[in-house]
Amino acid sequence: MRALPFVDSAQLTDLLSWPTAIAALGRALAPAYAQGGFVERTNVPLDNGELLLMPAAGGETVGVKIVGVAPRNPERGLPRIQALYTLFDAHTLAPLAVLDGSTLTTIRTAAQSAYVVRELAPEGARSLVVFGAGPQAEAHIEAVRAVRAIDTVRIVGRRPERVAALCERLGHSGVDVRAGERADVASADIVVCATTSTTPVFDGADLADHAFVVAVGSHTPDARELDGSVFSRASLVLVEHRHTALREAGDIVQAVAEGALTPTRLTDFGDLADLRADTGISVYKSVGMAWQDLAIAQAVWDSLPTRTSTAPTTVPPAELPRRTS
Repeated sequence: MRALPFVDSAQLTDLLSWPTAIAALGRALAPAYAQGGFVERTNVPLDNGELLLMPAAGGETVGVKIVGVAPRNPERGLPRIQALYTLFDAHTLAPLAVLDGSTLTTIRTAAQSAYVVRELAPEGARSLVVFGAGPQAEAHIEAVRAVRAIDTVRIVGRRPERVAALCERLGHSGVDVRAGERADVASADIVVCATTSTTPVFDGADLADHAFVVAVGSHTPDARELDGSVFSRASLVLVEHRHTALREAGDIVQAVAEGALTPTRLTDFGDLADLRADTGISVYKSVGMAWQDLAIAQAVWDSLPTRTSTAPTTVPPAELPRRTS
């Protein structure tokens, strides 16, 4: 076997601008839901955490993300989640490349949120409140700013030093970025929750009546960032896939158990083409899906300058049209 190219975090970030990543997910969405038959992520419990396997197949490439989740890693000065992505040729199943899976996940999660914001959030959204100060929080600020003219950002986190560091990094962007507090959701157009919290990070009763809420921090039934009030007030609750959300998304699972939400109120990406921006509270709850990882990995592969002459050439399907209302 020939040596495989390894795309590290820095190269992956250089190869994919936010518009490129968002467009890649837009192109992949319709084929993914037309094919159906999503492969569920495999969870392998281990003494020190868990291993997640997330395979997906496309027309020209297939791939699998292997994720290690070690809850005690921060005590060791290591990331809680680490991952690798292996991309294969769909025709020969020959391996093509290995990618930094952690950065790939950060990009695909934020880019998918930005795609949804672009499609459904009010055009005039200007203020953003973000819960969390880690890589996902920072990526979401950048990605949302790529699709909306955000001029005010408030960052809420448990560790003031991390919040201050993130504000410092973003302080030269021409946007009013400051540390915030939970009550800031009352004036926010868009609220992003990107934390490891297992309990709600704000009171849903405080939300502005027009708020667009994105929650990406949890993917297990016992963890949540949103309380029942958020869902009882929401006029739209969007998830990637109903069955997956009802199985894995703690925000959804617990809101249903409390009676704040019924499964019939869930809208998923299969309905996205028919949706329009709503004037009330909208919620997008993500747990991440393997087809999204493959879409980003494919976009990276298409952009690699060192691709061999035997690599597949992909003609992407048409992107879903951008909505103007």
